[in-house]
Amino acid sequence: MPTPATDDVLLLHLNEAIATIRDKEELFQIIARKLRLIFPFDMMGVSIFDEQLLNKRLFFKNYTTINPPEPTPANISVFTPIAGSPVELLLENPRIQHIELREYVRQYADFEPFQRMMRLGLRYMTMVPMRLNGYLTGYLILATIRPPAYSAADEQLLEKITSLVAVAVRNSLDFEEVAMREQQRTLQLNITNALLSIKQREPLFRAIADELGRVVPFDYFGIRVQRAGQREAFEGFAEFTRPDDEPESKLVALDPNRHQGQHQEDVDAMYRQVGGLLQGPGLYAGDDFRQLAVRYPAMRYAYDEHHVRAMLIVPIWQRADSAAVLLLASPKPNGFTPDSLTTVQALVPQVALALENLFAFEQIEKLKAQVEQERTYLIDEINTDRPAADGLIGVSPALQQVRQRIAQVAGTDATVLITGETGTGKEVVARALHQASPRAGRALVKINCAALPAQLIESELFGHEKGAFTGAVERRIGKFELADGGTIFLDEVGELPLDLQAKLLRVLQEKEFERLGGNRVLHTDARVLAATNRVLEDEVRAGRFRADLYYRLNVFPIHLLPLRERPQDIAPLVQHYLGSLSKRFARPARPIRPADMAALLAYPWPGNIRELEHVLEQAIIVSQGAWLEFGGFAAAGRLLTLPPSQAGPEAPAPPAPAEAASDAPIKTLREQERDHILAALRRTDGRVSGQQGAAVLLDINPKTLEARMKKLGIRRTVVAG
Repeated sequence: MPTPATDDVLLLHLNEAIATIRDKEELFQIIARKLRLIFPFDMMGVSIFDEQLLNKRLFFKNYTTINPPEPTPANISVFTPIAGSPVELLLENPRIQHIELREYVRQYADFEPFQRMMRLGLRYMTMVPMRLNGYLTGYLILATIRPPAYSAADEQLLEKITSLVAVAVRNSLDFEEVAMREQQRTLQLNITNALLSIKQREPLFRAIADELGRVVPFDYFGIRVQRAGQREAFEGFAEFTRPDDEPESKLVALDPNRHQGQHQEDVDAMYRQVGGLLQGPGLYAGDDFRQLAVRYPAMRYAYDEHHVRAMLIVPIWQRADSAAVLLLASPKPNGFTPDSLTTVQALVPQVALALENLFAFEQIEKLKAQVEQERTYLIDEINTDRPAADGLIGVSPALQQVRQRIAQVAGTDATVLITGETGTGKEVVARALHQASPRAGRALVKINCAALPAQLIESELFGHEKGAFTGAVERRIGKFELADGGTIFLDEVGELPLDLQAKLLRVLQEKEFERLGGNRVLHTDARVLAATNRVLEDEVRAGRFRADLYYRLNVFPIHLLPLRERPQDIAPLVQHYLGSLSKRFARPARPIRPADMAALLAYPWPGNIRELEHVLEQAIIVSQGAWLEFGGFAAAGRLLTLPPSQAGPEAPAPPAPAEAASDAPIKTLREQERDHILAALRRTDGRVSGQQGAAVLLDINPKTLEARMKKLGIRRTVVAG
C-alpha cells in the first residue's frame, strides 16, 4: 500500500510532468505508468464532458495486461450524447464509484464500450470524477479483470491524482486548440498566397488540395461549382495518394461528371437528387456513407468506382445565382473525425476567396480577349459608311420587302439565312439585323467560311488550346466564344466541310462546343446569321450540305435580288458611293454625264453592288476633268473594255475611245452580259476559276459564272480558240 511519502513523490512527479510535457500521448503514458506503480489496473481511460454535461468523449485509453488490445475506436475524439448511456447514472451521484460491469450491461445492453470491455475480460471499473475549479469535467477510469481493493486512503489519493489529471487534460486541450489555430492560420496564409499567384483552375485546385492534405488526411479532393442559368458545372478532383515516384497530386475522375459515357443531363440529374445533401456540412462514414450510396447514384459511383467509404461535405457558399461545395473522401471508414470537419469549415473563407479570385481572373482574361478582338470589329463598323439607319441603300420594292423582313425578325433570336448572288449586300443585311436587335450593344462577329483552309476553320469558329496542333503556341478563343451575348455572321456558310457542319449543328441546337484540343464544354449565347450565294437545296440533294443543318439555318430566310432585277436602286447607290468614295480618296465630287448614268442603269451588273462600287472607285481615281470619267465602260451604252483594276497587273490599260453617238443601238441585257463574260474569258484565255481566272476579274463566284456561261451558251473551248 502507498505511504504518505510515496504519495507526495508521486504527486510531485505528476506535477513536474504536467508542467513540462506538452505532447498529449507522452504525458498520459507517463501518468499511466506512475499510477500503475501504486494501483493495479488492466486498462486506464480518461473520459471528458462538454460544459453543459450533455456529451462525452473518450480522451485517452491505455492497456497494460491485455495483449493484444482491441484497436482504439475511430470516434475517440467524437462527442456522443450522455443520455441513454451508463454515464447518466454517474452524473446523478458524481463521486468515486466501483462498478461491476455485469450489472450495467444488463441495464445498457446496447452500450458498445461495455460490450467491448466484457469481450476483453474486464469485469470491474473504478470511476473517479474529475473536477476543475469546482466544475465536473469528466471521469478517470481504472478497469480490472479481478475485483479491486481500495481503502479510504487509496480513494483520497485517487482523488488528488485525478485533480492533477484534470489539469493535464485542460492543458492538453488548450495546447491542441492553439496548435490547431496555428495550423489553420498557416493553411489560410498558404491558400491566400496561392490565390494571389495561381490563375488557372487545375493548378489552384491542386494547391488547395496540397495544403488541406497537410492537416486533414484524405485520398480524394473535390470542388463542385454550379451556376444558375448555366448548364456548365465544373469540378476539380484530385487523387491525393503520393507514391515515391510521383510526389504531386494527380487529377482523376472521382466525380461522374468526368466519367466517359456520362451525359451532362444525366450528371445534372444525379446532382439534383443529391442537392439537399450538399447544402449543409456533413461527415458520412462507414454505414452512414453506405446508406448514402444506396440512396444516391452520385455517391454510388464514388462507392463502387473509387471505393470511397467516408466523405466530408462542406458547402463553400449557397447563393441565389450559384452554389459551391468542397468534398473530401477516403476509402477508410474511419478516415475523418468531427475535428476534420471543423478544420475544413474554418478554411472555407479562404477557399471561397480563392474561387472568387479564380472566377475574376477568368472573367478578366475572357473580357480582355473579347475587348481586344471586338476592337477590330468596332473599327470596321466605324469605317463602314452607313448613310441610312440600316445601311441599306435603295428605293426598290424588293429592298423595301427586305427591310420589312428585317423588322419582323430583328427582335427575336431566330437564326436567319440570307441568300443571294455575290455582291448583293448580304453582309449589309446582317449588320442591319444586328443593329436592329437587342444585341446591338455587343459585337457583330463575322467570319467568311470560304476564305480559310478547311483545317483552320474549326479553330476560327471554336478556338483552340495551347498545343492543340503545330503552331498553337497559346490558347485562342474562337468566334463563337467571342460572339457570346452578341451576333455571329457566317458568310459563305455553304462552303463549310461536312465534318464541321455537324459541329455547327451542335452549336445551333445545344449552344455548346469545345475548343480544338480541349475537353471542357463551353457555352455560347450567340445569335447566328448565315449567308450563302449557293442554292442550298441543290447542295443538300447533291450530298454536299447536311439537310438537318440546312433546316436549322433556314428558320427565317431573307433573299436579296440581284441588282439587274432592281434597277431603281442603282441611282441611289451611285450617289451614295460617289459621296463616300470621293471623301475617302480626297477627290472632288464630279457629276456624271447623263449618257454614263444611262449606261450604268442599262448594264446587268453580274458582280452586283460590289462591282458597281469598284467601277465607281476606278472612275473617281482616274477622273481629271469636270465630269466623272468611266473609260470604255459607257461607250455606246455597253461595256467595251474592263476597268484596268479588273484586268490584272499584266494587262495594258486600254485606250479611251471617243464617246459614241447618242443614237447608237442599245444591246439587250442578255447580249451585254454575254459580251461582258466573253471579254473577261478572252483576257484569261478561257480560264474560269483560280487567281488568273475570269471569275476574279468579274468578282463573281466561279460556280455562278459557270452557271451563267451555260445559260448564255458560252463554251470555254470556243473562247480559247
